Amino acid sequence: MTTPPSGGGATGSGPADVEAAVLVVGAGPVGLLLAGDLAERGVDVVVADRLSAPMTESRASQLGARTMEVLAQRGLLADFGDELVPEPRGHFAGLSFDASAVRSPYPGHWKVPQFRTEAVLARRALAAGARLLRGYELYELCDVHTDGADDAAADAGVVARFRTEDGPLTVRAGYVVGCDGAHSTVRSLAGFPVESGPARRELLRADLTGIEVPDRRFQLLERGFAASARRPDGVTRVMVRVDGAPPVRRQGPPALREIAAAWRTVTGEDLTGATPIWRDAFDDSWVQAAAYRRGRVLLAGDAAHAHMPVGGQSLNLGLQDAANLGWKLAAQVRGWAPPGLLDSYHDERHPVGRRVLDNVQAQGMLMFGGAQTAPVRQVLAEVLSDPGPRDRIAAWVTGLDVRYDVRYHGHDYIRDNIRDDVRGADDIPALLLGSRVPDLALTCSNGEGTTVHALLRDGRGLLLDLAPGPASTDADADADGWADRVRTVRATAGPDDAPFASGTSVTSVLVRPDGHVVWTDRTTTPLRTALTDWFGTADRP
Repeated sequence: MTTPPSGGGATGSGPADVEAAVLVVGAGPVGLLLAGDLAERGVDVVVADRLSAPMTESRASQLGARTMEVLAQRGLLADFGDELVPEPRGHFAGLSFDASAVRSPYPGHWKVPQFRTEAVLARRALAAGARLLRGYELYELCDVHTDGADDAAADAGVVARFRTEDGPLTVRAGYVVGCDGAHSTVRSLAGFPVESGPARRELLRADLTGIEVPDRRFQLLERGFAASARRPDGVTRVMVRVDGAPPVRRQGPPALREIAAAWRTVTGEDLTGATPIWRDAFDDSWVQAAAYRRGRVLLAGDAAHAHMPVGGQSLNLGLQDAANLGWKLAAQVRGWAPPGLLDSYHDERHPVGRRVLDNVQAQGMLMFGGAQTAPVRQVLAEVLSDPGPRDRIAAWVTGLDVRYDVRYHGHDYIRDNIRDDVRGADDIPALLLGSRVPDLALTCSNGEGTTVHALLRDGRGLLLDLAPGPASTDADADADGWADRVRTVRATAGPDDAPFASGTSVTSVLVRPDGHVVWTDRTTTPLRTALTDWFGTADRP
């Protein structure tokens, strides 16, 4: 049954025309995180999904270290209770390695069913005032601005039309964000050009109850590939590929008998008596939108980039898209975004998506390339035993390696504006720029304890002053005109806390709402210039 708009005090029975500042299409984890970020910043947001009820299967089942940091910044980890199960090991092309040594409060991976992630994010979005439409299938987009320019007219926007059980519904929104998956209707209707690669291999997977099979972590066997893992709730996920089996054009999920036959061929084990909770087939095709924005329509998650699911990277990449986009789109809607801020979403996230596509394709070649890749796998296994390469790859697959090029408005903060007198062997001031600020434990000037994540929780940027000695009012005065967008905090950190440890020379940083550093006191760019570049015009001189 179609559900009417919910949340934000909406009432009524049956569909009616709806207006919103932002329409998010897709109520998966990416769409719900984005909706929550927008709603908490006072943006009127509607989320529409074709499913009449939340899904109960777990397509993706693990969160990476960077995604855990994103959720922690929003105060959401406690909402999962004890369902977040740490998994200290990762893999690259099925080659296992220790991922727990990376620098993060949440190293490695964390297992949790996707439907639980969706439930936590939905509850937060609705509590913040987002409206949720279920059983709404998008079929038309009108008045799409495709020139990349923002129309300042009051009536500018996008009209979206939906089919529902109760008849058609029209939503008019200032902006539309497609978070509707790999076969995105938004992407198609808005005419986004894409780059893509064909399917060459297919895998079958299912969540099953009523079976007992050994746990397998990416085993390459004589006749194919098999993986299996039993969850604490008794559900076993199996994944299998028979060598040489071509991709199949399907109209629906594979039958259990097909999955059982493939499993028997590869492992010799019998899945008779299993009860399927969920069945799926996927291949190694890939697609990426050439641009993540066309005028007032944007894409995030699998709608922007889709690939073979390996190590949960698809879900985590999409959630990090949402974290990057939310504050920028909110700034645009609320009228304080500096020129080019919304376009920086594509500029920053498209290269990240491309890198993930590359590493997933490399993993596919190594996993399914047959005997000719065996020597390469052997060499890579030895390389992964060394802490340096191991931690580098761990950062790749958990999202911790992401560092944005924060050149903006002609100011190259990273390469040109670090003062020569503060450059050290590791160039810490330069390395901070574009990186995510560590979640330091802090003591504020009033004696209260806090953390960087807690200080970012209200959705504003953060000017953090950790200079020792008497307080200086210079930074406070410089940032005073942005107080509604940037929080200024003077605090102290532990003596060994990177990146502010003794010898790094960095004592103040300007942090965007998504946690990435865009200025330090060791750049030559004035603070007020950085504030204007990232947070718009000051309210007062």
